[in-house]
Formats: sequence, C-alpha cells, structure tokens
Amino acid sequence: MRMHLTNSRLLHALLLGSISSMLATAQPVVSQIGKGLYAYISDNDASANSTFLVGDSGILVVDTGLNATEASKLLAVIRRVSGLPVKYVVNTHYHPDHQGGNAVVGPSATVISTDFTRERTLALQRDPGMKTFHFQPADLTFQQQVTLHLEPYTARVYFPGKAHTSGDALVYFPEQQAISMGDLFLNRSSPAMDDGSVESWIRALDQVLELPLEKVVPGHFELATKSDLRRFRDYLNDLYEQVRTLKQKNETVEQVRHDIQMGKYSDFRQYAKYEATFADNAAVIYQQIQAH
Repeated sequence: MRMHLTNSRLLHALLLGSISSMLATAQPVVSQIGKGLYAYISDNDASANSTFLVGDSGILVVDTGLNATEASKLLAVIRRVSGLPVKYVVNTHYHPDHQGGNAVVGPSATVISTDFTRERTLALQRDPGMKTFHFQPADLTFQQQVTLHLEPYTARVYFPGKAHTSGDALVYFPEQQAISMGDLFLNRSSPAMDDGSVESWIRALDQVLELPLEKVVPGHFELATKSDLRRFRDYLNDLYEQVRTLKQKNETVEQVRHDIQMGKYSDFRQYAKYEATFADNAAVIYQQIQAH
C-alpha cells in the first residue's frame, strides 16, 4: 500500500480497511511452502500476507497484518502448527497493514526492520490521525542485510534498494527456495507506490529473479510462482518504458495517464482508493523521471 503521513485520502482508506477487517468472513489460506516454512494469505485485502518459519526452538514471522483482529487470526494459524515462541518479527516496510499486529503476534519477539522503516514507524506513532493503530517499532535495525539463524534454517533479510518505499526489506529463505516480498510484489495487481524508485524497483526484482526460487509470497493476494513475479516485473518495466517514451515526446502527466497502453495486463487488479491504478503508477513514474 502507498502511505504518506499527509495523504488524508489514503489514511481514510487504511482506516476503512481496519473496519473491513472486522467484517471479513472468509478464511485465510495457509500453505506449507517448504520445510518449516508457511505462507499465510490473508482473507482481507486491506491486511497483508505473512510468512512464518518454524525452527527447532522458535518461530520467525514476516509481517503481522493490519491490527489486533488480523494478527489474532494469524497467531491462531501459527499455533495450529507450533507452540514454540515467536522469537523474531520482520516488518518489510512501515505501512500499518504490514506491522499493525506486531504486539499480538510477537509480544516478546525481537522486531527487525530497516533503519528507514523504524524512523517512519516512529513518525506514525506521533501522528494523531494514526492513533487507532498500535505500533511496535523495531528493536533491531539494519542498513544492508542481516542473516537470522533459526536452526536448522536461515533467513536472509536484506534491503534491495529504494523500491516500493525508501526502506523495504525482502526475506529470502535459501533452504526452501522461497521469498517474502512485502509490497515489492502484488500478484496480478497494480501496486500503490510510495516515495521509492520504480527504476530501482525493477532492478531489485531482476536480482530476485536470479535466485533459486520456487515460491513467492506477495504482500497481498494469492501465493505466487517465479513466473508470476516475472510478469509483475515486466508490468513495471513496460510501464516505465512507455512513460519515458511519452515524456520524451513532451506529453504532460495527464496526457501520459491517458495514453499508456496496458491491455496485456488487463487481468491485473486496480484500486483507485489506494491510488493503485495503471494511470496512478504512470503518474508516479513520470514524477520520478522528472525529478532526475
């Protein structure tokens, strides 16, 4: 999700998402995607997916959902798999739908994020408009990468460069050949865009696609394969190239929003309330190119 501290439209959408999470009646989809590794696909589009790794003595959870209601659903699923303590929580970025459940899922866990994510989380805590959320900022932060050893497994948590935000984290599980992407990847969906870099985002996805990879957990929507991830990468790249070409022809941002041709991605979800449409993505790319 895109989230600016001063963007009341998106803030309102997040608050509506908090309400909708209490009304959700579907069940989350939980899949074992490797030894000790599980993907939790949220039944509420306003709340993020999660990934959890069960080691010999504890559990690592990547992203915890929007709020206590969503986190309780996640924790119930974890407890059906294992009664071991949640030792680590990794937040892929600062948006509330990915970290609003930290205190419920891992009240005694070490919370881990990039430096940037912690700083933005602290800013959210000071924002009166976000008082309905209960944040638990990171205890441990990093700038480039950290490797977690949850015997007999490992998890490589790393910053791929500016992408969806300026401080995303990806979590790669080498033994299981799986990755938790946060909002760097939404399966068959036009993403909302924060103050990141689409050009760098494409490079980050190229690097992920070079990894041995069987399963990909997106920030939202259904579990994915490497092919799904490649198609999302191609969407961003196709759109970036179209916007750059149209801008070179001196089109305005409004003309570009209208003139992009994205028919080959007609099956992608679009959400105007989150500024997550083809046209919205094009406008962000236009602004980023102009800023260079």
